[in-house]
Amino acid sequence: MRHMLNPLDFSLEETESLLELAADIEKDRFRYAHVCDGKKLATLFYEPSTRTRLSFESAMCRLGGSVVGFSEPNSSSVSKGESLGDTIRTVSCYADAIVMRHPVAGSAEEATKYTEVPFINAGDGGNQHPTQTLTDLLTIKSLKGSLENHTIGLCGDLKNGRTVHSLVKSMSRYKGIKFIFISPDELKMPKYIKDAIQEQGHAYYETDNLDEVIGSLDILYMTRVQRERF
Repeated sequence: MRHMLNPLDFSLEETESLLELAADIEKDRFRYAHVCDGKKLATLFYEPSTRTRLSFESAMCRLGGSVVGFSEPNSSSVSKGESLGDTIRTVSCYADAIVMRHPVAGSAEEATKYTEVPFINAGDGGNQHPTQTLTDLLTIKSLKGSLENHTIGLCGDLKNGRTVHSLVKSMSRYKGIKFIFISPDELKMPKYIKDAIQEQGHAYYETDNLDEVIGSLDILYMTRVQRERF
């Protein structure tokens, strides 16, 4: 049984295959309109979400499946003290796959201890957001033609932004990538992410001045201040 907790759970070849499949669906979505007939997706959102939750739910419906779950944990037995493990065990009985967003880093990995069905991390605290990264990779590839040999600027809250953490980890697997991190000191990219970049043999540069580096960028990735992490 496969889960997706961070972008590196899938090999580079598997990631490329997913991007090709996504591009094919985009060209002719009606050909895929029944691939999930009879399947149910559970969306468990312990944090507010517009784009991620509706993306999953609309995608499942377009593929012929159906959706159960909650967008507010207080509308479930969580409000009565039900543990994450008990929630996951119960929902596993009702669905063929689970998508969860949770405010606590590491909660996605914890959830996989209890699930009986494939589990997808839709964001766990300030840790990872792998499905957003797949979308970002598809966007970059469609605009640039390749995922190699780019200078990528990431600007904003790099300390708490799970989307930038996942994107950097994923892009580090491609050739010729240079990262430029643009943020104030208090929102700098965590050391473990920078260490991972160096282990892959890539260079990075840090600055708090976007004007200084914007002329050298192939891609600029902006992220908001993650106020919910403070």
